[in-house]
Order: sequence, then C-alpha cells, then structure tokens
Amino acid sequence: MCGFCGFTGEIANPEEILEQMKNTIIHRGPDSEGSYLGDGIAMGFRRLSFLDLEGGTQPIYNETKDMVITFNGEIYNHEELREDLIAKGHILGSRADTEVLLHGYEEYGEDLLPKLRGMFAFVIWDAKNQTLFGARDFFGIKPFYYSLQKGQFIYGSEIKSILEYPALKREVNPEALENYLTFQYSVLPETFFKGIFKLMPAHCFTFKDGKLDIKRYWEPVFEPNYDKPLEEFIDEIDAAMQDSIQMHKVSDVEVGSFLSSGVDSSYVAACFHGDKTFTVGFDYEKYNEIDYAKALSEKIKIDNYNKLISQEEYWAAIPKVQYHMDEPLADPSAIALYFVSQTAAKHVKTAMSGEGADELFGGYNIYREPHDLLPLTRLPKPLRKGMGAVAKHLPNMKGKNFLIRGSKDLQERFIGNAFMLNEAERERILKHPTGKYPHTELTKPYYDKVKHLDDVTKMQYIDIHFWLIGDILLKADKMSMAHSLEVRVPFLDRVVFDVARTVPTKYKVNRENTKFAMRQAAHRYLPDMVAEKKKLGFPVPIRIWLKEEKYYSIVKEAFTSPAAQEFFKTEEIMKYLDEHRAGKADNSRKIWTIFMFLVWHKQFFEKAA
Repeated sequence: MCGFCGFTGEIANPEEILEQMKNTIIHRGPDSEGSYLGDGIAMGFRRLSFLDLEGGTQPIYNETKDMVITFNGEIYNHEELREDLIAKGHILGSRADTEVLLHGYEEYGEDLLPKLRGMFAFVIWDAKNQTLFGARDFFGIKPFYYSLQKGQFIYGSEIKSILEYPALKREVNPEALENYLTFQYSVLPETFFKGIFKLMPAHCFTFKDGKLDIKRYWEPVFEPNYDKPLEEFIDEIDAAMQDSIQMHKVSDVEVGSFLSSGVDSSYVAACFHGDKTFTVGFDYEKYNEIDYAKALSEKIKIDNYNKLISQEEYWAAIPKVQYHMDEPLADPSAIALYFVSQTAAKHVKTAMSGEGADELFGGYNIYREPHDLLPLTRLPKPLRKGMGAVAKHLPNMKGKNFLIRGSKDLQERFIGNAFMLNEAERERILKHPTGKYPHTELTKPYYDKVKHLDDVTKMQYIDIHFWLIGDILLKADKMSMAHSLEVRVPFLDRVVFDVARTVPTKYKVNRENTKFAMRQAAHRYLPDMVAEKKKLGFPVPIRIWLKEEKYYSIVKEAFTSPAAQEFFKTEEIMKYLDEHRAGKADNSRKIWTIFMFLVWHKQFFEKAA
C-alpha cells in the first residue's frame, strides 16, 4: 500500500512542487520515496513495503527505461502473470508486483486489466509516445483523483496532494455539497473541490497531447442461477473465500485481521490462520463488540487486541478524520475505523477486513424491505400514492413510515444504505441551493441496467456503485492509511464475485436471515452466535451524545459559525439540533451530516486561509 502523485507539462520548480505533493501523503508510505522527472512528466511516490522489501522501490522502469510506473495496491496473481511474461521474453529484475504491471502493460496494453486479481490504482508513463496511462481497480478499493489545469493532467492518491499544485484554485463545489446532504458522502465524479475529479472504479484513462480519454473496462453483472441447489452455492462460496483469503495473505510482513462481532470479519478472521485480530468498542452495552471479538478470538486461538474508545477521544479525532478523508463523510463509524486502524498499526503493517460481503451476498437489513412492503407494493400505484400522501400528515405513530415507504417505487426510496435529506429538506436548509441532480437522476442509469432483475438484486447493484465506493471502501482506505496501515478486503475479489453474482435472492435474503448462503458457509468455522448475529459493524452512540450539553454545545458552535452562515440557513439547521436534544425527533444522522461538512470545511478552507 502506497501513495503516488504527479503532473504533466512544463512548470517552474517541478522538483519542489513534486516534493510538496509527496510530503502531504507521507502517511501512505513512510518506508521510502521516489521521483521521476522526465520530458513532460513529474511522478512522485511514497512506499509502504510488503513484497520484495529491498527491490520493490518505485518508480520502476522497463529494461529500456522508456516506460515508468508508480502503483498503489496489491496484485495477488502476480506470480502467475510473471511466469506468463517471462515465457513471452520479458526480463524482470525484482519480485515486486509493480514490475509485473509494467511489463504486463507493455505486452497487453489495456487488455492487461481484466487479467488482474487485486486492488490497484497506477499510472504508467510511455516516454516514447509521450502518453500517460492509468487505471483503478474493479470495485474502487484504491482511490485515484485527477484534475485538468490549462491542458495538463495532475493526479494523486489523495486530493490533498493535488491541492499543492500551484495553478489549482481551492474552491468548494456546491453541487457536491447538495448531493452529499442526501447520500452522506461525496457521490458525484467531481469532488468537493471544483475541478478535481475521481477516476471511477473499473475505469482506465489515456492522456496524450492535452486530451483525456476515459474508458470502462469491466462491469459487475448479476446472473442468478435458479437451478443450482443451496449446498452447491455454499461449497462454491466457501471455496472462493478460502482461495481469496490465502491470496490476500501473500506478504513478506505479518498480516492481521479486523474483527467486529459480525459474520463478515469473523469469517475472515477464523480462516486466515494469522496471530492477531483487532477490535474497538464504546462504553455502552449496545455499542461495544469487544466481548464478542475476544470470545471468538479465544475460540479460534488468535490474540485479540482491542481498545475502548472514550467520548473525549472520539470527538478529539473528528478533525483528523475529516482531514484524512479528503472529502466530507458523515458515516460515524469512520472514526471507529480510525481507532481500530491505529490499534492494528501498533502490531502489523497490513490487516484483512470484511468489507464487500453485504453488497455481494445480500447482507444489509434494508434488503428485507421489498418482502416486508409486499402488502402495499402489490396494490395499484394510485392507491399506494394516496395512502402515502395521507400518512405524511399523520402524527408520528407506528406504521407511518411503512405507509410512506410503501407508497414509493424502489427507485424513489432506495439510493443505498443512507438517505439523509430529501430534495425539499436540502432546499429548506441550504442558503444557495443549486437544484442539481435529484437523487433519482443519479441512480436511474444504474437502475436501468438491472431493470430485469428482482428488487433485492437491484439494491445490491445500486450499493456496489454508490455506497460501497463512496462510503465503505473510501473510509477503509483513508482511515487505515492515516496510520500507514494497509487494509485488504478478500470478499472484494473477482473470483468471489463470480460466485456471488450467481446466487439467487432466496439464498441471500429470506425469512431466516440476510446473507443466508454465505452464513451457511461461515457456519463451518464459526459458532452459531456469530454466524447468525444481526449486522452491526462498528456502531457509534452519536444519538446519545448529541443530547449531552457538552457535545450539543460543540455542534451548536459549528452550526452558528461564519462557515455555516455561508452555506446554510442557520435557524433551520439549529431546529434539527434543538428538536433532537428535546427528544422530539431523532435527527442525529442529519445533524451529523451537516456537522461533518463544517468540520471538513474548517480543515481545508479556514485553516488554509
């Protein structure tokens, strides 16, 4: 796991600028650093080393020194690819997977990408053709950002390195803010910084003569197999997971594993045959998974290292978390992930985690909703709409939300695992609403691609393209790299996906549980108490904290600050806070979404001013 940055074109003091860019991401690679400055290109690199500790320093060149690469990630099938390339006459001078990527591109061009198994973001400079080629992995495990400034291409593993480029003007993107208020994360290709973009997962690009060409090279396609019996699916899931876990263990340094009380991380921890697991919790019974993790670790004979996070520690870490995230993220578990990464980094340089299992195998509790709403969704649409309209005017009572959600089509009500503020609420609280991109407009192209599939599979597809990229994987990368720790996610492996995509909904979500078939595979290694446990993740008690005077006051100060007055109608956002404190409504997630933006803004705009 590493970090890279760079830019094309001629500019004054390129070495100095490149050094500044590299220094902002030193946390991604404290082991070593490197640079390449050639005709028309400056490439920088920070290394956190796992394979070929002596020979894998980047940038890496081909034999003729006319191609150079910087790479962030791990290619798990690099040995197999190495043998293929050597057989074709390539001479490789190290054991590093980076060199395999470079020679693979020499041999296959962009057709190399579907052959890869791993997580990656990389750039390759072809000096002969004055061409820059880059790519991001299939699911978006590794980040990649870029900007075009006066016909030149600036790029980096993190936005903060791009911000060091002198021609770039630091400016908030109001469209990103508006849609963040609905999704709780940065959802648009253009980031919160105007003019800085994400290279989306499973995309590659070529930059030549000032022109950028971006292509999609792979798509996740669900093709449920309704003829295969459950037991075969269980066998295939377990075989794919065992293979993936072993591939993800490849390293010249020790590998640990994160461990919550849920089945995903527990399945990985029970099968990776390592020595260390890592857990965090809070001093509230409902929000503390340490006892579960310790009990499982004892059963599978692995040492568990854990940390009880105090309220004070949690709140003190929030500014650091938003700085490392690069863009606002309103998921409270990001801070918990920050602390579990901090704990793990004291003992190992890389750790496995359970991200991706829910999206691939149908694990989120919301995936039960299509079945639960059937009594309403089977009714004629005009009748449903009428019932929903009436329900909106009812006092808060049991069944009100059921009627409202049942009145909506799936595309209206589901954008992923978070739905914070709707368009009317956004317009009510924003001082300058743009009205751009209602949520259905952003998700429609993805719903259109899976309109032939059942509702649960549609929801999985939306989560893979939105929630997984914008929340789950981004916080895993940024929170771990804040502590120079690599996180590996064996569920998000193409071989595992090839099995998951064929599992029919009856073996994903049913009356018994979510992730049904995957849980049956996990049963082979875990006690029932873990394999069947309801999903929690790393739960955080913000609902409770926001009613306490100390934390209410901290948020109130932010909500009445000059930054808040610039972007929001402060009297409207204060209503959320005061109603929550008075117990009139649970506004905790809406409050947190606004508060995290203001904390982020302070880190990148007020401190930088």
